[in-house]
Amino acid sequence: MKKKKGIIGEFKEFALKGNVVDLAIGVIIGGAFQGIVKSLVDDIIMPLVSGIFGNVDFTNWYLVLRGDVSAGTSLAAAKEMGAITFNYGSFITVLINFLILAVIIFLMVKAINKLRDIPLKKKVEIIEEAPTTKMCPYCKTEISIEAVRCPHCTSDLKEE
Repeated sequence: MKKKKGIIGEFKEFALKGNVVDLAIGVIIGGAFQGIVKSLVDDIIMPLVSGIFGNVDFTNWYLVLRGDVSAGTSLAAAKEMGAITFNYGSFITVLINFLILAVIIFLMVKAINKLRDIPLKKKVEIIEEAPTTKMCPYCKTEISIEAVRCPHCTSDLKEE
């Protein structure tokens, strides 16, 4: 009869499995990596894109759904005024973050898979050479493959 482990035993078994630990490490590294990508987008890419579109800050692109907000008011000021806004500029920034993160992760996975395909040891190809000797059918001595008479027993070797 199988002994029951209880909830604590089951949790310990689950938490200490290798896959769970690997997943936790991946989530932690992914969170840190997300911060790097967010900085890349917010501090480098978005200013370049804003420069192309005429020095516009995407985070201040919004539509007022309810409230009295004058044109040109920043998103933060509109929210302080109690306006309900549809923040599509922030969504564009988050979407760009996601796309960059997805491309970087794709490239990393592709590189890791390529590294997995490289064997640790190079396979040595053995090329078999044509035999240079044969056995005498009479005295069982190894002789040259071109011999027509055995040098040991002097038997006449028939061509086959």
